[in-house]
Parts: sequence; structure tokens; C-alpha cells
Amino acid sequence: MLNVVCPPVLRHRGAPARPVTSLHTMSLSAEARSKVRGRRTTDQGLDVVLQLPRTGPLQPGERLSCEQGQLVVDVVAAPEDLLAVEASTPLALLQAAYHLGNRHLPMEIQPRRLLIPADGVLRRMLEDRGLRVVPLHQPFYPEPGAYTATAHHGHGTQGRSANDQP
Repeated sequence: MLNVVCPPVLRHRGAPARPVTSLHTMSLSAEARSKVRGRRTTDQGLDVVLQLPRTGPLQPGERLSCEQGQLVVDVVAAPEDLLAVEASTPLALLQAAYHLGNRHLPMEIQPRRLLIPADGVLRRMLEDRGLRVVPLHQPFYPEPGAYTATAHHGHGTQGRSANDQP
């Protein structure tokens, strides 16, 4: 007889009421945090299945748990290869945001710069427009889409890095 071990199924967002017997972390890219269904592997190597309510993307610091509550997984924003786009004037930065938005790119909007996924073609285009483009490797927190059910701006201080500019 074949002995099949099924991975734990994470169905709940939030900490369980019961005592936790196993705590794991799961480092996910921004794109992976937007998917709340499917197989994943924790940072400790445990295979899990996500079957979470579709109430929006996973947030760094969020806790996921299985039905019985003994397994808890903390969501972590994984570092990603990004480009920081900076401009000499607010208008030039706004124009860059416009052109990047036309490409429907995920984008993190900060007061004095834009962060986008690393892409050599876009880097050259932006530099040709006179913008400063700096490669980074850090967690990415793109703006939610205008038509997402949980679209809101404001990340608070959660998940921000020392590289952020006021």
C-alpha cells in the first residue's frame, strides 16, 4: 500500500486561537504575494498548500494557519531585483510614472522615486529620457491596482526599508 503524505493546507489569515506547535516563515515576491491559492514551500522547506480567502494580496507580517492551528506561517517580503527611477524635477518623475503606467507595470510609488521590477529595456528607455536609474535588491511593495477589491494606498511603516526616502 502506498503511503501518501499530504502537505498542510493553510486556510486562515491571522493567528490561531490555539497554541502554535510549529512556526515557519515564507519569503515571497510581490507577485507571489498576490496569489492566495496554490502550492508553496516555507523557508524551512515544508511544502504547504494555500487555500485562503480571496480578500487581497498577502501582506508582509501576516500570519497564515491551518485548520487545527498548530502550524503558523509568517509571510515575509522577499528581496527582488528592482530599478529605482529618480528625476531632477517632480514633472520628470510624473512623466516617467505616466510612461511606465502605460505599460501596466507593477510600481512602488515613493515621494521622490519610483521602484519597478528590473528590466534592461526599460532601464535604457528611462536613461534615454534623462532619468537616473539605480539597481536595487530589496523587498517590493507595488501599488494595488485601481480595480482590486482591497485597493488602498498606505503601507504604514510595515515592511519599509532603510532605503526609503521621505
